[in-house]
Amino acid sequence: MRKETPGKEPLRQRFVGFARKPYRDRANSSYLVRRWPDFTGVCCATVFFWMSLTPSLVPRPWLLQGVVGGISAALGYAVGSVASTACRALFRWRPGRVTRARIWQAYWILGPVLSVLLIWESAHMQRRLRELQGLPEALAWHIPVIALIAVLLWALILLVARSIRLGSRRLIRLLHRFVPLPVAIAVGFALSALIVTVGLRNVVFQRGVIDVADRMAYTVNGGTRGGIEKPVSPLVSGGPGSLVAWQDLGFQGRNFIGSVLTRQQISDFTGRPAKDPVRIYISASAPEAFSGDEDPFKGKATLAVRELERTGAFDRDVLAIAGTTGTGWINSDISEPLEYLHDGNTAIVAVQYSYLPSWVSFLVDKERAAQATRDLVEAVHEKWSALPKGHRPKLVVTGESLGGYAVESSFDGVDDLLARTDGALVIGTPNFAPMSQEIRDHRDAGSPVWRPQYQGGRNVRVAQFPEEDLRRPEGAWGHPRVVYLQNASDPVVWWSTGLLLRRPEWLDKPLGPDITSEIRWFPLVTFWQTTIDMAVSYGVEAPHGHRYGAGPVDGWAAIVPREGWTAQDTARLRRHIEQRESPY
Repeated sequence: MRKETPGKEPLRQRFVGFARKPYRDRANSSYLVRRWPDFTGVCCATVFFWMSLTPSLVPRPWLLQGVVGGISAALGYAVGSVASTACRALFRWRPGRVTRARIWQAYWILGPVLSVLLIWESAHMQRRLRELQGLPEALAWHIPVIALIAVLLWALILLVARSIRLGSRRLIRLLHRFVPLPVAIAVGFALSALIVTVGLRNVVFQRGVIDVADRMAYTVNGGTRGGIEKPVSPLVSGGPGSLVAWQDLGFQGRNFIGSVLTRQQISDFTGRPAKDPVRIYISASAPEAFSGDEDPFKGKATLAVRELERTGAFDRDVLAIAGTTGTGWINSDISEPLEYLHDGNTAIVAVQYSYLPSWVSFLVDKERAAQATRDLVEAVHEKWSALPKGHRPKLVVTGESLGGYAVESSFDGVDDLLARTDGALVIGTPNFAPMSQEIRDHRDAGSPVWRPQYQGGRNVRVAQFPEEDLRRPEGAWGHPRVVYLQNASDPVVWWSTGLLLRRPEWLDKPLGPDITSEIRWFPLVTFWQTTIDMAVSYGVEAPHGHRYGAGPVDGWAAIVPREGWTAQDTARLRRHIEQRESPY
């Protein structure tokens, strides 16, 4: 008789035993952390994972698919566990050992097979989405790794949740020694919720994530990008005679100022005489000694106006107030087209409110963004409005992403913006931006939320493909003009907590031009899909995701056209902006 290799028989026996009974009973009924997962919870977790495989606004890589799959599975498990607990409380029936074994056997046969098939199909859906948004169809999609990441992340979240629950139980038992059980339960749950909330907010978030991000951003803010040099023009901040020192401009300020176009560069493109543009930038670390007000941004706004006066900015053809993103970034695709369009006879002014990444600024500096830009708008407008009407530059405002939100928050609505400026170019604003919400909520009947038509397009128009979209609707387009560049697939525009439980309007038919017909809304899941989408919203080509490319060329040409400017000039400048190497 052939002898079994030592250790092989026990392994085989364990496998057969698990096949017959594919679950584990709790060794002790009081176990929380070490108990076998709830069957209903596991089924719901698997279904939520399947739902997370559907495409969303932009293509996502396999790693982030595993992450969103794990988060979705954890949410599904929570939903299933609550439902299972409620059923056990309402009904006395419990499945027998044989029934329980059979349903677990069915799960272990069907669950993994269906998961592999659906992950495989999700790769095809991602490729179709990539093709729709102009990306190569080639895609790495590691099926086993996606499943492994999702399972490990789900298990980690489950472990943390059970550990918190175990701690709450022990706290309740401790309190029960001194107070009645109902009081112990109420106080125990309240204290547990408080400890978790404070721990996540103060320890994990503020002292962990935010502090690390702040230290990293502070280090970056003190540096200078290679190729960026101190300007020799007296018409920019940090240059000769400036009230702001070059070293005080910060990383993004030095990028913006150090890459300013010269009159020669502009003339080489236009073939016409040009001026050196004015660029004013007041950084978060600039002095604030020009105002005794407690609001530090009023001092910065006053300093900005003094810089504008010093450089003769109020004698230019166009004066633009720019809102910055969280880091203080101003997109050169916004600033340079305006300067080319007007032969350099322009001035652009901005105040930085933070050097933190935009996602951090969104969480902790959102109100500072609004306040800094509002103070700047008020200070510049006060000086500008005091000038004789025939001797004022055209006053426009612009901002992208969180900078667009800051610009919108500087006015009391669309009518106020139209009354106080000569136009605006607003790009990719977050969902909570007040004027964007106003335009979407009061759009003309029949226009989709991703391309809202507002008051017949009389002053405000929204575009993804501006060369075509700004021509619609037909009819008179009056001045002042407001142009919104808004991609239907931009997750920054559509992300909101409402996605957790409410189907968004941007999924109504007709869908946006770069939204796949395979997209679906699922409670809880779509919120996390869109959250993950924001992390990769720059991974596509313009005009998709959160990238807008040379769209500002058409925007500025519509808002503040130079005399004699033609559609051919716009097309030529658009090609130039698309083909040139970005200065930073």
